[in-house]
Order: sequence, then C-alpha cells, then structure tokens
Amino acid sequence: MRRFSLWLRGRPIVADSILAGLLLLLDALGVGDEHNKVVYLIFSVILPLPLILRRVYPRAVAAAMLVLSLLNTLIGYLIDGRATDHVALIGLGVMLYTLVAYVGRRDGLIFLAFLVLDMTVSVLLLDQPSGGDLAMAGLIYALCWTLAEFNGARHAYDSEVAARLAVADYDRERRAHDAVAAERTRIARELHDVVAHAVSVIIVQADGAKYALRQDPDTAERALATIAGTGREALRELRRTVALLRTEHAPELLPQHGSAGIARLAQMMREAGLAVDLELTGELDDIAPEVSLGVHRIVQESLTNTLRHAGAEPKAVVRVHRRDEDVLVEVVDSGGVPARMSQDADIPGAGMGLVGMRERVAVLGGTMHAGRLGDGRWQVRADLPLRTDAD
Repeated sequence: MRRFSLWLRGRPIVADSILAGLLLLLDALGVGDEHNKVVYLIFSVILPLPLILRRVYPRAVAAAMLVLSLLNTLIGYLIDGRATDHVALIGLGVMLYTLVAYVGRRDGLIFLAFLVLDMTVSVLLLDQPSGGDLAMAGLIYALCWTLAEFNGARHAYDSEVAARLAVADYDRERRAHDAVAAERTRIARELHDVVAHAVSVIIVQADGAKYALRQDPDTAERALATIAGTGREALRELRRTVALLRTEHAPELLPQHGSAGIARLAQMMREAGLAVDLELTGELDDIAPEVSLGVHRIVQESLTNTLRHAGAEPKAVVRVHRRDEDVLVEVVDSGGVPARMSQDADIPGAGMGLVGMRERVAVLGGTMHAGRLGDGRWQVRADLPLRTDAD
C-alpha cells in the first residue's frame, strides 16, 4: 500500500482521476430520486471531470468548476424550479484546498468570494440551500482551507529542507574540491623543488665535468656519477608525482567561475531561505582564473556565514564590481545574534571561514576587512588586484 501511495504521489493526474471517478460514482448513485435523470447524469459526469487536471491547471479548473456549479443552479431553476443536489459539488471544496495549498492564499480568497456569490445566487433564485446546508458548506470550506494551510506549510518546510541540503551538498563538494586543489598545489610545489634542484645540480656537475675531463678524470667521473644519480632520483620523483596527478575527478566538482557561477551560487542560497540581492558590474568573465575563484569563494563563504549566523529571515547584498586595477567584493548582511555565532563555533568546519578568506586574499595580493557596521549589519569587503604576483 505504501508503494502504491508513493507511486501515486509522483503521478498527480492518475491520483486526481481516481478522485474524480469516485465522486462521479457517488454522485450517480443519487439518480433514482431525481425527476430529470438525463440532466442529472450529465452533470454527474461533467462536474467532477475538471478535477483530473486540478494540480496541472489549478486556476483554469477552479474557473470551470465555478461555471459548472452556476450552470447547475440555473438549469435546475429553469427545469424544476430548484437546484439539483450533487455529491460532486464537493469538488468545489477540493479546488479551494488546491488553490490555497499549491497556488496561494490570494487565489484561494478570490475563489472563496466566487463561492459565496454562487451560494448567494442560489438563495436569491431558489431560496436554497437552507440555513443548515449553508452551515455545512461553510464548515467544509473551512476544513479544506485549514488542511491546505497545514499541507502548504509542510510542503514549504520540505522544500526549505531540500534546498538547505542542496546547499550543504554544494558546500561539501566545494570543500572537497578545495582540498584536492590544495593537495595538487602542494604536489606541484614538490615537483618544482625536485626538478629545479636536480636540474641545477646536473648543470653544475656537467660544467665541472667538462672542465675536469682532461686534467682530472677522476673528478670528471665522480661528476658524471653524480649527474646520473641525480637524474635517476629526479626521474623517480617525477614518475611518482605524475602518477598522483593522473587521478581523475568529476568535472562537476570544478567551480563555475565568472558572473554565471556567482549568479548560480546566489540562486542556491535564495532557495535555502536567504534573501540575496546581487549586483554585478564590469566584465567578470575574462579575469584571471585564480582571481575569479577568489571572488567566488569569498562570496560563497560570506553567504554561508550569513545563512548560519544572521538569525531569522536573513538577508544579504552582494556587490562585485570590476574596476581598472582590481575587483571589489562586498557582502553586507542583515546582522545576527552574537550568541548564536558562539554556539555555532562548536560545529565542525565552522569558525575558519574568515581565516580562510584572509589567507586567500593575502595569496592574491589583496586586502580584506570584515566586521560590524554602525547599524549592526555585518560586512565583508575585499579588494583583489586583477594581476597577481605570479603574473
């Protein structure tokens, strides 16, 4: 049964078709008490029919249900002088639930106003429904609205949790890539040291052997032995390092630089519940990769800290401005509760964000400031030169 329920959850049209078929069956059972059975059966079929698409086109289906209900009232007035009772009219409550839960309260209120208008027309034309029926209808609509609010809140919570999990996965992948990049940088430095040292020794020994070859053969022989040993050792180190560098990693772990990467990061944070205003000015897609990565990491770490520490309904403004000689990165959030920051200090991986950003900015030859503004907001500001020391 659970598997069938999960199967239906992913196929809303099938589930709503079953609901419409059930209402049709229950409505058709009441045909025996009606004078005009043909008209009754026609409405038994067409009243629940739009419900099949209630979650695909909720507004259109709601309008169709209102029109059909009004037609039922008018045709009943013209034929029998009374409105025909249909069990399928419960679909109006179903549509009220659908609008509130899946579209929004505003659409639900508009639909509820038309429901009141429909009942008012019935009362004025046919003097029905009675007071008891009106009370029952009001109770059903109130119940549908309450259920929609409950399920809507649950769906919103599930969506927020899913978005936060996506941000956590994104952050973990970025950290994994940073760890890989740091290790590869260390290997590259070792490779440079090994090769540079070996080549320097080989050159010096080769020059010495050239001069000592005729006057001092023993010295020349020792120099050549040194050259051979140094070359073999350098070759072994080179093979070991290249073997490590051949390890493949997934392309999706690579950060997406430039304006597109920052926009994607901001959108992910918005989905996690952080209101982000993004201002990008200047050409950001053709700067050096290390500077682009630095900008990306500063924005990422700042927004992650805002999401963790800026309290309820956090907000942040991100400004990335390319100037003539540097890139200005500024992230200002809505401020937070210092006590919460102290509590989060025990979380593994927390508390090192500012240190990591300062180290990255220092490597790039830039300057960084982080602290509270006079109005209580928290600001991270970094100036990264467009040309690094390596250039």
